[in-house]
Amino acid sequence: MAIDAATVRRVAHLARIKTPEERLEPLAQELNGILNWIEQLNEVDVDGVEPMTSNVAQTLRMRDDVVTDGNKVADVLSNAPKAADGFFVVPKVVE
Repeated sequence: MAIDAATVRRVAHLARIKTPEERLEPLAQELNGILNWIEQLNEVDVDGVEPMTSNVAQTLRMRDDVVTDGNKVADVLSNAPKAADGFFVVPKVVE
């Protein structure tokens, strides 16, 4: 699949990316290079290879499910511009 300047122009328009005319041909060449590289990857024999998400097999560490001290309302509200009765005070946005 080859990409030309017209295709780059169309994709840029659809993506709402302003691209000068003089950049269309270089972008087409770059995209063609990327596609050629992807086609080279299709030549690799991956039969029998397990998919992986990491090169190191790991299990997730579980943390203890413990109750924390909580009750830090005053600390949290100390950063609020305005607070009342233990809650943030914000402007009314719904009528």
